[in-house]
Amino acid sequence: MEISGKAVKDIEEEKEKENLRKVEAIFFIAGKFLSMPELISLSDLNPIIIRECIEKLQEKYEKDDSAMEIVEKSGMWKMDVKPEFTGIINKLATGSAEFSKSEQETLAIIAYKQPMKQSVLTKIRSNKAYEHIKKFFDLGLIKKKRAGRTYELSLSDDFYNYFNVSESEGILKEMKGQENG
Repeated sequence: MEISGKAVKDIEEEKEKENLRKVEAIFFIAGKFLSMPELISLSDLNPIIIRECIEKLQEKYEKDDSAMEIVEKSGMWKMDVKPEFTGIINKLATGSAEFSKSEQETLAIIAYKQPMKQSVLTKIRSNKAYEHIKKFFDLGLIKKKRAGRTYELSLSDDFYNYFNVSESEGILKEMKGQENG
């Protein structure tokens, strides 16, 4: 039985669409920057096909005037909401989303004062801070390092991925600079 050229082309196009959907699903679920080795591991595709999929997704989101985009930073990629929609996202994030206002305040203090001792944080925020610290640690947003009878708290790399900011962007450094200036 012979397969016609048209049938082969149809099979190739369907495989291409399937690869594209696979990469798109990985980005959607991951919610963080992914390296090429991670994308290869998750998709079982080769880097050339992955790069083609990334380019096609970028074109698709641009052409469809989508609210989504594929962002590249330091050889890593992430699906994200376009900057013009961050206001909506921030409303969701600060509303009844994952963190209460009290938890947000505790995390902001850690971000601003890091590295800081847990004992100092509980003096500022009360004993409720222990629950917040546990939640943030369990989510991988903060690191805890033994410091005598207490812990030293600082932000983890996952914090920067989670909130789509980088340490080098200087957001937290800028806040500290305003305090000193």
